Amino acid sequence: MSPVYRNAFLWMIIAVLMILLFNLFNNRNYTYARLSYTKLVLLVDNGKIKKANFEGNDVYVITKDGKRFKSYVPEVKDIADKLAKNGVAVNIKPPQNNSLLTNILIYWAPMIVFIFLWFYFMNQMNKGGKALSFGKSNARMFISDPKNRITFKDVAGIDEVKDELLELIEFLKSPKKFTKIGAKIPKGVLLVGAPGTGKTLVAKAVAGEAGVPFFTISGSDFVEMFVGVGASRVRDLFNQAKRNAPCIVFIDEIDAVGRQRGAGVGGGNDEREQTLNQLLVEMDGFQTDTNIIVMAATNRPDVLDPALLRPGRFDRRIVVPKPDVKGRLEILKVHTRKIPLGDNVDLEVIAKSTSGFVGADLANLVNEAALIAARRNKSKVEMEDFDIAKDKVLLGPERKNVIISEREKRITAYHESGHAIVAKMLPNTDPVHKVSIIPRGMALGVTQQLPEDDKYTYDKDYLINRMAVLMGGRAAEEVMLNNITTGAGNDIERATEIARKMVCEWGMSSLGPIHLADEGKEVFLGRDIAVRKSVSEETAKLIDNEVRKIVEEAYSIAVNIIKENRDKIEKMAQKLLEKEVLDAKEIDEIVGVSDDRAA
Repeated sequence: MSPVYRNAFLWMIIAVLMILLFNLFNNRNYTYARLSYTKLVLLVDNGKIKKANFEGNDVYVITKDGKRFKSYVPEVKDIADKLAKNGVAVNIKPPQNNSLLTNILIYWAPMIVFIFLWFYFMNQMNKGGKALSFGKSNARMFISDPKNRITFKDVAGIDEVKDELLELIEFLKSPKKFTKIGAKIPKGVLLVGAPGTGKTLVAKAVAGEAGVPFFTISGSDFVEMFVGVGASRVRDLFNQAKRNAPCIVFIDEIDAVGRQRGAGVGGGNDEREQTLNQLLVEMDGFQTDTNIIVMAATNRPDVLDPALLRPGRFDRRIVVPKPDVKGRLEILKVHTRKIPLGDNVDLEVIAKSTSGFVGADLANLVNEAALIAARRNKSKVEMEDFDIAKDKVLLGPERKNVIISEREKRITAYHESGHAIVAKMLPNTDPVHKVSIIPRGMALGVTQQLPEDDKYTYDKDYLINRMAVLMGGRAAEEVMLNNITTGAGNDIERATEIARKMVCEWGMSSLGPIHLADEGKEVFLGRDIAVRKSVSEETAKLIDNEVRKIVEEAYSIAVNIIKENRDKIEKMAQKLLEKEVLDAKEIDEIVGVSDDRAA
């Protein structure tokens, strides 16, 4: 149903309700016919009245043949006595002295209410509000304010991305410079990156640098349950953009509307596909002088329709990566501009200890540290607050109300000591930063390792040793306590996942450098449901055997280290039972090995 017909249908329903309610309040005027006093007396004398209701000097009668009449009587008593003698049911109510205002409210209140609602809905439609304006785009437009606009000064850690977008800014500022020599600027720019890397912030910064209007909308805002509404919203959005050109149209989470067409069990989604078709048409309809750039963001480029990515539409793909150490330092500087920092705060140390953090994680870290400092009535945020905030973000909040028995606490101490000792004794592993047996999140204890540098590739030795560290807790339980518990469940899962990737994706097994499965890619049901298996049953058995072999090798390494360092495991476990938390310096004193050992 199109928006025009749907709006007409809704207004028709409102009109019917108005009539019904008006009749409900005024039904007596329509159902009782006016009767003269003379004819009323004649009906009474002939015994044709069945029932009579008196309201003041007005009488409402029902005849024996079902007819209804209303009449005025000067003397109620005379008529009432005659009716009573004839056995007629008589009901007499005192007269109602309603004022003119009361009568208006009684009879015209429904009409007044609906007139008010009528003007309200019409006003909302004129303003472009949501009420009954299904086909209107609800994109928000931001006009660059020189005082409050977001620029590249507010974006840090992704210098390559900013360099890539500089030509778009230059085009928006001076498009004739490009068009007069026949150059065409990309119509669409797709920002691809993990959640929280700053894709939306980058788009706002481009608009702020160029000083042009910025339309922002989410991909899910186009999709409605009614077919055709999303396409109508796309048309309305681009009409607004053309009226405000030069400008930027930013579609966040475009995979909600731009998924591959025809994908899905039993076909596709008609509404989403019509919306996508309209989006493709609008982007094709751009002229070289429209000065409109469409930017979109997604973290699932693999599910987008190929027609959306072809040259002439989203033909430029810019990857927004996770920041490195230098980038994290710059991001921390941006987020701590307005926060008073203590003299002992070293942002470089924080940047090095937050490997893998994206911009949103770092913003959350700074905010958590500020909240902790405020709760402690501090005037400045100190390094201790950042350490506590980092533990909270990485490991989860402390579960102080959890009551743990001494037996479980002892098992946890040996388990975490196993992780730490294996990590300290093996080369080519990440330094141990902290060991704790305080419950955090879903874990009863935590061994925290923080890499000194950002890693982009991993060698086989590092992966084997990483699995051995994960198995260290299970090995310590078996060697030191002659028992095993469920506490190693997550460790075993993570070690097995690494081993399977080594076999299937990275070619680090006796099966050779062959890609055997799409283990690392999320399944897109519409496209992948009918894809046949990429390995045979025999190969699948070989994969399982190789995975088992690698995991058992890592476990054997962990067991041997635990057996050779029983005294250190015992010492660390007792220290954990006493203090609950050990830092890197205390761990080095117990183990007698620093992380300056040769890798």
